[in-house]
Amino acid sequence: MTVMTAKPQDKGPNEDGRRARSRSSHQRIVKAMMSLIAAGDLMPSAARVAEEANIGLRTVFRHFDDMDAIYSEISAVISAKVLPIAVAPFAATDWLGKLRELAQRRVTVFEMMLPFRLAANVRRHSSPLLLVQYGQVIQLEREFLLRQLPDHVRADRISTEALCAALSFQNWRALRYDQQLTPQEAEPIIMHMVDSLVAALPAQNI
Repeated sequence: MTVMTAKPQDKGPNEDGRRARSRSSHQRIVKAMMSLIAAGDLMPSAARVAEEANIGLRTVFRHFDDMDAIYSEISAVISAKVLPIAVAPFAATDWLGKLRELAQRRVTVFEMMLPFRLAANVRRHSSPLLLVQYGQVIQLEREFLLRQLPDHVRADRISTEALCAALSFQNWRALRYDQQLTPQEAEPIIMHMVDSLVAALPAQNI
């Protein structure tokens, strides 16, 4: 007697479909959050994200349980846009020319990143991931600047730290938000600060 056994139901296509829908919803949430943050909402609510993404509020809540993953994806999107600008070869060959090019690039990059770094700062102290990322970005920005300075300039610690401060994101944020300057108004101020700090170096260090 042959015993007929039911074949296990193949759930492969259904599983794949659910995963695809989940990825699609997650991507729409990330895109919606980026759009809202870019528009000035640094802490968009789940309801606003759901409306922007055109998905159900319950779906948003399922993904909002892992906010670090969402912010990690936002960071990856922003990095892909700004890194080619930040690491492109300099046209100048002397350190002064490279320093001025670096200052101009930072203006461009900081403006592109402005709302997203502000949004990350709001959540930074409650997110281990964002706290680590913040420290890494600050260190990378500092090291990249120091690599453009010759040894005799780096030996002048006061001037070096002043240049790091002048070309920091915090300085750009202060000009744009605290002093409410436009990008067009803030950029020449950054360049003036850099030029003034260089001019203050001892003659033999220039």
